[in-house]
Amino acid sequence: MAYDAPADHPSLAACPACVAAPAAERLAALQGPQTARLILSLPTAHCAACMSAVEGALKAHSGVQSARVNLTLKRVSVEAEATVTAAELAQVLEAVGYEAHELDPGLLSMTETDRQGREILMRLGVAFFAMMNIMLLSVAVWSGAEAATRDMFHWISALIAIPTVAFVGQPFFKSAWAALRVGRLGMDVPISLALILASSISLYETMHSGEKAYFDAAVMLAFFLLLGRYLDHRSRALARSAAEELAALEVPRATVLQDGQEVLRPIAQVAKGDLVLVRPGGRMPVDGVVMAGTSEVDRGLLTGESLPAFAGPGLVVSAGEVNLTGPLTLRVTAAGRESSLHRMADLVAVAESARTRYTTLAERAARIYSPLVHILSFSAFAFWLWKTGGDVRFAVNISAAVLIITCPCALGLAVPAVVTAASGKLFRKGVLIKNGTALERLAEVDVVVFDKTGTLTLGAPMPSNLDRVSDADKAVALALAKGSSHPLAMALACGISGTAAAVSDLREVPGYGIEGQLNGQTVRLGRALWVGAAEVGQTATYLAVAGQDPVAFTFTDQIRPGTEAAIAGLTLQGKRIKLVSGDTEAAVRAFAAQVGIADWVASALPAEKAAIVRELGDQGHKVLMVGDGLNDTAALAAAHVSISPAQALDAARVASDIVLLGRDLSAIADATRIAKQATKRMVENFQISAAYNVIAVPLALMGAATPLAAALAMSLSSITVSLNALRLR
Repeated sequence: MAYDAPADHPSLAACPACVAAPAAERLAALQGPQTARLILSLPTAHCAACMSAVEGALKAHSGVQSARVNLTLKRVSVEAEATVTAAELAQVLEAVGYEAHELDPGLLSMTETDRQGREILMRLGVAFFAMMNIMLLSVAVWSGAEAATRDMFHWISALIAIPTVAFVGQPFFKSAWAALRVGRLGMDVPISLALILASSISLYETMHSGEKAYFDAAVMLAFFLLLGRYLDHRSRALARSAAEELAALEVPRATVLQDGQEVLRPIAQVAKGDLVLVRPGGRMPVDGVVMAGTSEVDRGLLTGESLPAFAGPGLVVSAGEVNLTGPLTLRVTAAGRESSLHRMADLVAVAESARTRYTTLAERAARIYSPLVHILSFSAFAFWLWKTGGDVRFAVNISAAVLIITCPCALGLAVPAVVTAASGKLFRKGVLIKNGTALERLAEVDVVVFDKTGTLTLGAPMPSNLDRVSDADKAVALALAKGSSHPLAMALACGISGTAAAVSDLREVPGYGIEGQLNGQTVRLGRALWVGAAEVGQTATYLAVAGQDPVAFTFTDQIRPGTEAAIAGLTLQGKRIKLVSGDTEAAVRAFAAQVGIADWVASALPAEKAAIVRELGDQGHKVLMVGDGLNDTAALAAAHVSISPAQALDAARVASDIVLLGRDLSAIADATRIAKQATKRMVENFQISAAYNVIAVPLALMGAATPLAAALAMSLSSITVSLNALRLR
């Protein structure tokens, strides 16, 4: 089947650059083959043998110039001729047993290069090399070297230490200078002062043939400070944000069908309305509607669903999903930064950087703490200068130790490390945190309110008694159902075949149903009470035609996977479960008994759902509302925190703080448990930081800690906080 491109879409022939294309091609041929950089994810690579096998297979492929595997990120970066495609390379790797997916180099450039991490690691290596050499020289001094020999070792140590501190301390010096230029005392100001003081007093001692110099302490201080910073950097890299993982699923190019020809275009040049071809094994590059072809779609990387979904004409697909068995032609509805995948990544990025109550507390403490550090350091210097009768060297050493040991680095790491680790873990379980404070609020929940249809069920009801309804009634019901967006009406419209009756003046009454005019008489399709029908003992919608008894159209619906596990898990955590549904009393009673919910409310209108949630809040409860429909929006907004399935209406997803990407509800119990753990880790990190300062600061003020001991203590506190956050993984 062929499709014409939109009339307003520019064709290749209209491109002014096409005139110059032949000349450009001839020039390219003279210059030799052009190279391109391709990046592929390797989800199954895990060891050095995998690295060797992947690199070997790729290098053996024609046109590939180099291939480097990054096992930490599970990616391979390939330099190849421009004629080599990512699809070719993926097939090469699949032939040797490795799954591979193309990633966008532009979106991954910061993660891939990791320039900051490499720079810290390089400076750390220099500091370690210098530290070990100075320690060897110090051993000679400690062993009893005196006079000229001692001075010689001190001078050699100075020649190594001064340039080393100047070089490896640049990250701290630059940050401190930037803060001082704007009149602010940042965390790196006391660190920089400590490094300068330790080096300066050691140089002073050496110039005056002093017995003690602290070059080893100055370099070791720099080494441990860099080590703490590098471990923090690595912990953040290991707990990569969900935004990065989402962005990595985007495909950089798409095959566009134009005038019957296949044209490979960068995703930025794909427009709404274009026709895109996705071959079997390819990832969906855009959001779109299937126009031709049938296949199966794997949504596992995006939603966590284990079973593929059928794909045929009319199905809506999203960027990041994988086409499995047959070619599909899509009509683009959104591409690039407008795609649902990219918008989802943006939501997560905003949420991860949002300010929580704990983040604000940490920042305020750090702002107060920094001036206090300098006051304590100066006070210690003045006191010991007076106490020792003018011993400047001793007073400066204590002042430097106080500066180092009171640095609020651990306090600054307390929250971000936990939030990043928790959001990454939740995403891997299919839970997307949209709001930065949602994690904190989710940990406080004690009541969980569920909607039924579309939330605890799949929301795909199927008519079950059409064979027992007359054709005339089905024709009227079809006419009414086509005018409604209610799930039961939509299922009825799809399930009834034949011609609709001539019903006019359709009007939907929110919460009740839809009505219209047939031969001058009002006909209704909706709730039993509204149409004057007696309720049946299952999910149903009712048709009322003047002069006839109301007719019930019954439906069956599947329980959403993981419903029983979610309810059991939440109950085990001590949370109260409540079911609030707009369905009939008989249907809700039967369903509640089936899934094990004792507290339920039936026939609830949208305003009543919101009122129930607000009433629970007024009673002091922290309510988690889980819903999917337009009638749940007010309740979702009124709740302490809210969750919607990814299949929910846009209005419900916008009103929610958290989106459940997969169909399995058991992730909700995981989310509440992880949120509780995350809050616990934040509090623990604050306690670690506070305990460290309560013990360490008095020791430094009393002169019981040298600059070297202070450096070790401060680095240990930062490392402890980072490792405590990583326990969430």
